[in-house]
Amino acid sequence: MTSQNTVRTDAVKPHELVERALELSRADGCVVIADEESTANLRWAGNSLTTNGVTRGRTVTVIATVDGKEGTAAGVVSREAVTVGELESLVRAAEEAARAGGPAEDAQPLLTPAGPASADFTDAPAETSIDVFAEFAPALGEAFALSRKSGRLLYGFAHHTVTSTYLGTSTGIRLRHDQPSGTLELNAKTADLSASAWTGAATHDFRDVDVAALEQQLTQRLGWAERSVDLPAGRYETLLPPSALADLMIYMTWSAGGRDAHEGRTVFSRPGGKTRLGERLTQLPLTLRSDPAYPGLEAAPFVVAHASGGDTSAFDNGLPLTATDWIRDGELANLITTRHSAGLTGLPVRPAIDNLVFEGPEPRNGATLDEMIARTERGLLLTCLWYIREVDPATLLLTGLTRDGVYLVENGEVTGAVNNFRFNESPVDLLGRITEVGRTEQCLPREWSDWFTRAAMPPVRVADFHMSSVSQAS
Repeated sequence: MTSQNTVRTDAVKPHELVERALELSRADGCVVIADEESTANLRWAGNSLTTNGVTRGRTVTVIATVDGKEGTAAGVVSREAVTVGELESLVRAAEEAARAGGPAEDAQPLLTPAGPASADFTDAPAETSIDVFAEFAPALGEAFALSRKSGRLLYGFAHHTVTSTYLGTSTGIRLRHDQPSGTLELNAKTADLSASAWTGAATHDFRDVDVAALEQQLTQRLGWAERSVDLPAGRYETLLPPSALADLMIYMTWSAGGRDAHEGRTVFSRPGGKTRLGERLTQLPLTLRSDPAYPGLEAAPFVVAHASGGDTSAFDNGLPLTATDWIRDGELANLITTRHSAGLTGLPVRPAIDNLVFEGPEPRNGATLDEMIARTERGLLLTCLWYIREVDPATLLLTGLTRDGVYLVENGEVTGAVNNFRFNESPVDLLGRITEVGRTEQCLPREWSDWFTRAAMPPVRVADFHMSSVSQAS
């Protein structure tokens, strides 16, 4: 079955929409963001391709700022599939929203250019197509054949998106960023559906996805599940692969707002309006960082904020982003701030960046997950986490479930599959109980893959991971 769902817009280039919207503006300040998105996808079930399709879409966001006696107000309006003829109503709607609202708490002067305009600002947007799967699809077909022969069933999907973002402001900023994002989720089940295993990958263009290796990994895990072991809730030495660690570290980073910490509302707070900056969170020399230029995880090198909220500010659009350590050599080094929250707290300006890298003492030469399994006397191997929710912001206690494979490791070998659990863990507390860190590699966070795909993490060994109760989830 093939589906084609293509949204066509007029022939006007995105940069022309930005320029025209800025010309139409009557506000004191204006920011225009045009996002052109192109997607391609494949889906499969029971060892057969079910659908494939391509889409195109356009969203234009106008942020109007209006100065008043009590301060500057901001109005934000976004619309999809906008044409030139619809721009004026969009701009007027943003201006009306600004005038109807009160002063913006995070108001700051709009930024002026920190450098030259993007050289490709006037170029057509980047696009993807079904051709992005030219090498991947035949390899997937071979995996289907192997699974049929072995009595296994493969389910999953591959998704590729290219988003070209054009940012223009009334103060002269003209910036562009092309963001490719690819995800693969692959689930294998036994013929009787009694056991399942999951793996995934994040990629720029699917050329680096080794389908055969992923299929072999799933085959191995289903083999481990031929023996089942029931274990009670409790605390276990646990191996977390990169995907599971990424889900925990992403949530921790999302919770690392400088203002909330300064005001005493988070795990990174200290009494008296202070934060835990400089405090050692782990005795190991661990580093958690973001870098828009990190190879393979490249992200926008400037702030793109479609609205204000939490730890983002629409007034910061165009602010340059640079490599930032959140944890450095085991110590809390930075918290997320906007220009506004930095001014309130006295902290340096540290905007969020759309990737995350965790590194131990040997990020390139550390142990693989298989090598860590081989030196485990007795413990659990988790493959992925899901349904993660916050229980207590003061400690950042999270709860969630295990899924698609928990395994018992004894004397250096996996000896069977274990029942699922509900876990209760704080990623901040967990940092202090990591006893071994492996090799950092690009991975796909399973729980947060709809929002965050650019992560590089190692496998880690954690003492006393808290499995709070047995779960019936499968």
